Order: sequence, then C-alpha cells, then structure tokens
Amino acid sequence: MDCSLYKVILDHLYEGIYFVDNNRKILYWNPSAEKLTGYSSEDIVGSYCFNNKLNHSTSEGILLCNHRMCPLAKTLQDGFLREAELYFEHKDGQRVPVLVRISPIRNKSNEIIGAVEVFSDNSCKANLQEEVAQFKKLSLMDALTRLGNRRYAEIELLNKLDEMHKGGKAFFSVLFADIDYFKRVNDQYGHDIGDEVIKMVAGTIQNGLGDLGAAFRWGGEEFLAIINTGNKEQLSEIAEEVRRLTEQSAFQLGNDEIKVTVSVGASKVQLSDTDEIVVKRVDELLYASKNAGRNRVMIA
Repeated sequence: MDCSLYKVILDHLYEGIYFVDNNRKILYWNPSAEKLTGYSSEDIVGSYCFNNKLNHSTSEGILLCNHRMCPLAKTLQDGFLREAELYFEHKDGQRVPVLVRISPIRNKSNEIIGAVEVFSDNSCKANLQEEVAQFKKLSLMDALTRLGNRRYAEIELLNKLDEMHKGGKAFFSVLFADIDYFKRVNDQYGHDIGDEVIKMVAGTIQNGLGDLGAAFRWGGEEFLAIINTGNKEQLSEIAEEVRRLTEQSAFQLGNDEIKVTVSVGASKVQLSDTDEIVVKRVDELLYASKNAGRNRVMIA
C-alpha cells in the first residue's frame, strides 16, 4: 500500500495524531491535532515535543515535557504502550483535558525509531469528574458554617477508630460542644441572626482546635470535634480554649453585642470504643456541663 494512502487516512481521523523521532522531533501533525490545539502543522512540525507550546501537564499542574515523567519519552526508552489523562495548553492559553495513547514505532529490526501519540478531547469526562467531586464535597459540607456536616463527622470518626484498632494504640479524642441558651438568641433577634451566631461559634471552635483537630456541625447549635491527641491534659487545655474563645467572641448587631457561651464534653477514645460508645459518652459529658451551670468543660 502506498504511504500516501496512510497519510490520507491519518489526516481524516477524528483524534489528534503526531509522530516523533528518537530525538522527540515532531515529524507529522494531523488536521485534528490542529483543531484540538489551535496550532497548525507549520507551527509544530520540526519542533521538539519537549520545547513546543503544548506544555503537557497532570491535573495537579505538574509539567511533563521536560520531566522524567513524560509518558512519550518513557515509551521511546522502554517500548511500552501508555495511556494517560493529561492537559495541554491551547494556543489561546486555556488548559484542555485530553486522553493520550502512546505507541512506539519500530523498524524491521524491531528497533525503536520513534513514537506516535494519539490524543482526544477529554472534556466531558473531566467535567463529570469535577462535578462528582463537587457534589461529594457539598454532600459532606454544612452549607451555613462551611464545616464538615454530621455525615462527614461520622465518616471521619469511623476512619479514626479503624486506624486506632489496626494500630492497637489510642491516639485521639472527641469533643462535643453546644451553644448555651441558643433559643433565647433566636427568640430575641430572629433566625437570621441566630445563623450568624452559629457561624461565629463554628469558626471560633475550629480556631480553638488549631492544627490538632477538625470541627464538624453535628446539627442545630451542636458541634463535634475530632482531636489528634490522646493526652488528657492536652485535651483539657484544648477544650478549655474552645470554651474561653467562645465566651470572648461577640457578634455586632448595630449597637448591640451578642455574646454566647458553650458547654463542652470531651473524652479520650479507648481501644474498646465504638463510634456509638464515644458519641454517647461525650454527649453525656456535655449534658453534665449543662446541668452544672453551663459555660464549662467536662472531661471523662
């Protein structure tokens, strides 16, 4: 078959196609490659794939063309077929998701003399993955406070317990906090202001935990926190910091200053604990704080 016929076939394929020699010099660039990238054959052919304008990168933004991770360079070295989901830089500057497939080109002696890369628009899959990730994020996030929601807290608690049981060592704690007399805030100022107070307390609790833990909105005016310490003294200091910072916070409403407090229950997690046992224990400690006068901490 005449080689010109092969070129006619390649010129009419939907996928973008280009060939490189052993030095990664681009020898052929089909019309679909022109459409997908914005670069004409005259712009690309004769240049080298490691210094052309496409700038292939991963979804994390890692540039591959001058890196050992370049899949085309790897195929030239070892002759393996490769497939990857990458991004390239369109002529107008935007990053475009593509699915690339790379194959070696061999001579009659089975020596690698180049490679061919076939690439196609991967926008639909990339958009779908982004939407799924966004939906997952939204399903685990409390819309008001931007903290993780109760479902997220339950997942994280189970993961921590599983890690603890596998490791055979207790290493974390759980804290439960509830805004004192919150109904009074809603009754006096309305639910919109009540929401602002909840947001204020949510941020204050997370700030009180620092880098040692994560706070979640358990529901209503209740918050659960998972704290990376198994030390009772450190847990007590953190819980007291959460209580104190909340007491010192205030929401400004005109000339009014709305201040609230929280009651806190906290406990180290034991090797024998399940998620139900842990939550029940800190919930009982929280209500012990309430019964003892509120605005205080109870530690197991």
